[in-house]
Amino acid sequence: MAAWMANEFFAEAGKDIAIRITPGIGGIYQVFADGEKIFDKAEEDGVFPNLPRVKELRAVIREKLAAPVA
Repeated sequence: MAAWMANEFFAEAGKDIAIRITPGIGGIYQVFADGEKIFDKAEEDGVFPNLPRVKELRAVIREKLAAPVA
């Protein structure tokens, strides 16, 4: 499941994104973009993101890539 979401992010950002998937204890699953947590399974009632939620996360990544660098 994590690989599927990573593929979605690569489809959005191509080579402009780095993805690290690190297993956690007790089903921890978090996604960070530019150091900001954009998804935490524990904060979403333990539910792994479905396709609509992944599309929302892709939009967050797209916005971060479009934002000017400070």
